[in-house]
Amino acid sequence: MTRKPASTSMARTAPTDRQGRFATLTFERDVAAPVSVLWQAWTAPAARSIWAAPMPSVTVEFLEADSRVGGREVSLCKMAGQPDIRCEIGWLDLQPARRSVNYEVVSCGGVRQSAALVTADVSGAESSDAGEHSRLVVTVQLSSLAADMETGYRQGFGAGLDNLAGVAERTMVLERVIGAPRHLVWGAWMNPETLPQWWGPDGYSCRTTRIDLRAGGEWVFDMIAPDGTVFPNHHRYGEVRAGERIGYTLHWGENGPKHADAWALFEDMDGATKVTLGMVFSTAAEYQTAKGFGAVELGLQTLGKLDRFVASR
Repeated sequence: MTRKPASTSMARTAPTDRQGRFATLTFERDVAAPVSVLWQAWTAPAARSIWAAPMPSVTVEFLEADSRVGGREVSLCKMAGQPDIRCEIGWLDLQPARRSVNYEVVSCGGVRQSAALVTADVSGAESSDAGEHSRLVVTVQLSSLAADMETGYRQGFGAGLDNLAGVAERTMVLERVIGAPRHLVWGAWMNPETLPQWWGPDGYSCRTTRIDLRAGGEWVFDMIAPDGTVFPNHHRYGEVRAGERIGYTLHWGENGPKHADAWALFEDMDGATKVTLGMVFSTAAEYQTAKGFGAVELGLQTLGKLDRFVASR
């Protein structure tokens, strides 16, 4: 997680006393979202890129993002007038919807500023009239190297987790186990001839203007409801990691306003394939509108059509 940049150069003299070099920090957040949603918001690269910046004046550029055990995430934290801060994260343990453990190394100007072990525990909280809640407890075991990083970590993690909570509360996650090997499911999704054949809820059809499913590509199409109502769509593809995941944005019609950042994950499951479709809506109001018109049910219907399409072939 990106640290809040210091107002002066970070390459200061390393602390010499033990108390100044080591710290254990704990952060706790109650989140108005189910555990499964919070987990995706915490681990999915597309979601992490949305909430990573600790404040509006900071931008975060992701150079690598692989949220698997043994994978790593590398990002640059940029702020006007300040040197870039490089953050490298390595995932050591991932227990879905329960716990993650990662190391984190922060550098500036080629000098390592800190190293840390970060443990995140996710659990369910009591439901309320407002819906499901979950709880995130993050423990950071910090070693300051070339600078005293405790204050920066407290500010950066605190702001980042506030952002995370907001993102999770407008995130929708849909899951389905498809009864076919992963390469077949991936092939049905990332083939410009087959994707329009099954995409959309029951009774809907797609009319494509143009389609290019590569990274940097797009799909411009109309989704047509059973009653003939036309819904213009524009998907822009950012990341395509063959056989594993895609990241894209959803727009209201060609070059229209963005209403969600989305991703799809494909995982092996005893000869079948678990598909996870996540969407972070641009605003809480758009999330509530989508939920109100049945986006969860309609999205699950879409994944059901994918299952039937793959089975038929």
